[in-house]
This record gives sequence, C-alpha cells and structure tokens, in this order.
Amino acid sequence: MPSPREGYVFHSYGPDRYVKHAVASVHTLRRHDPDRPVALFCPEEHRALLERRGLDAHFDVLADLPPEHQSIVGFKHHLHQYKAFDRTLFVDADIVWCRDPAPLWQQFAAFPFTVTGLQNADHFFGGPKHLGIVVDVVLGRRARTLRRLGLTQLPRVQAGMIYAQDDACTQTVDETAAAFFERADETHFRSRREENRRAESCEWSLALAMSELDLHVFPWLQGRNSPQLDYVDSLIDHDPDFRDVSYRLYTHDFVYSLRGLANETLREALWGVAECLPGMGEYMELTPHALHFGWLHQKPYINEFADRVWSRLSAEQARPRRADLEVGLESME
Repeated sequence: MPSPREGYVFHSYGPDRYVKHAVASVHTLRRHDPDRPVALFCPEEHRALLERRGLDAHFDVLADLPPEHQSIVGFKHHLHQYKAFDRTLFVDADIVWCRDPAPLWQQFAAFPFTVTGLQNADHFFGGPKHLGIVVDVVLGRRARTLRRLGLTQLPRVQAGMIYAQDDACTQTVDETAAAFFERADETHFRSRREENRRAESCEWSLALAMSELDLHVFPWLQGRNSPQLDYVDSLIDHDPDFRDVSYRLYTHDFVYSLRGLANETLREALWGVAECLPGMGEYMELTPHALHFGWLHQKPYINEFADRVWSRLSAEQARPRRADLEVGLESME
C-alpha cells in the first residue's frame, strides 16, 4: 500500500467548466491509483456545485481557495500554503491520466521540490507562438534576459505537475518566483494575454526560480516514461474515454517543439519536411502517464470530455440505487 503521506492537490476557480475538469481528471486518475488521497482547493460556489451533484465524494479533502489566489500566479506562487500532504503532487485539472503513476512517485521522492520540464527551454517558452519567434532569436532577447537577471541558464518548466516535499524549499521557490515575476519588464517574456488568455503564466517565473536556486527540473521528456505530454490532436489516437491511448512522440527536440504552432497547416507541413530529413522525423509510439491539455487550440477536446464525464457521473448520483429502492418498497408493504 502507498504511504498515506502522499497525495494529489488540484485547484479550480472561475467558470464551472474548471471544476468539471477536476472531476474528470480525478475520474481518470482513479482508474490507475485508487488509494492516494486527493485534495481540491476551490471557491465556495464550486464546492456547492459538487455537493449538489453528489460529486464531492471524489475528493478526500475539499478546502477553500481565497479570491486573492484564484489565478494561475496566485495559486502557484503560494504552493506552500496548499501543501496538503507531506509529499504533495500538485496537478492541473486539465490533465487526463492514462497509466499508473506509481513509478513517478518513486522518482519524485528523491527531490525536495521539482517541476516537470526540460533543462534547456525551447525558444517558444515564454515567447510568441508564431513566426515572430524568429525576431526574438535574431535579436538575442533570451540571452539579454539572463544577463540582466544574473543567471546562466533558462530551463523549461511545465507547471502542470509540481512535486513538493520540503516545506521550507517550497516556500523559498514561491517567494523567488514571485520576485522574478515582479521584474517582468526586464525580460523578453510575453504576456499570456497576447494569446487571448485570461490570466498570466507562472511558468517562466518558476523556471527562473529553479535556475536561481539550483533545483533539478524533472525531465518532462523521457520517452516511454514521460510523466506528461501535451495533447495535440494530430499526434494522438485514443478512444472517447481515454482508456486506450497511443501517442506519437518525435525524438528530435526541435521537431517535437513544433507542436506549439497553433496553425495546423503550418505545423503539419513542417513535420512533413522533418520526416524527409535524416534523424529528424523519427518518433516512437507510446502511452504517457498523463496528457496535459495546455495549448489553447486544444482546449475544446478536454472541455467536451469533461462535460461528458460530468453528465454521466451526475446522472449516476441522481439515479436511485437498487438497495434504496428495495428499502423503499419494503417500507410501503
């Protein structure tokens, strides 16, 4: 049996669809890990909705998320305040679980604090997700950011999975990331609102904090042992319930990074060119531990899945159980 000191922490706020994401994610998680506890931090209206639908039982801990932390930065720069378990895995709600996460817990246990990512960020990280990236590269904006901040490297952080074990280390990361976020004007990082998003990203500030504090970034791309991979419709085949998942993972980092291009025609054309070049078009077929629906142009897929799971689970809760019916019939006799 796994240690009860290990558990997952989710958070939700804003429109109802986000708490639906959390329920759908936990629903898939329980296929593979029925034992480790799950906590959800959310506003009162989300908790009330769960209770009305009878879905609050999906979470072992339901606790309040105050208004000042109801944002990406607000929550992830204050993780130390939401560390519900001795060894906590913070996971985004827009994640679908495809495999048993036990091997991940074994690897995470070696670190006081870690975030999934890459030791070296691609140029799209924190930059434009279109051909405008060429301007950043030519002008050397990334190198200038590092010089200004006194750093020598920029890791890539994918904050959909964050592992926290050491309380003091977790708080130090939070405070360091928040301090870097306040210096955004000194960097080349773009506001997420330029991508038609409602909130700012925490990822580049967390990446800078990891660099400043010499903390290990947990390898995001590990072939068949990858902890999470981005959902990109043209890279994946799956059944409607994500029970049978096959992912095409390009083994060349640059080729795989092209998944960030929102223009499907351009993305597919570049992959087609890569497949004609020696060594660049190679890929493996695998089932990842989890799929993360992080790209804005892929969000409709998780929205549809979460709505369907929510409707089915709500209907199951509303349907009288056979035992209840039998008790009711006996009382009428």
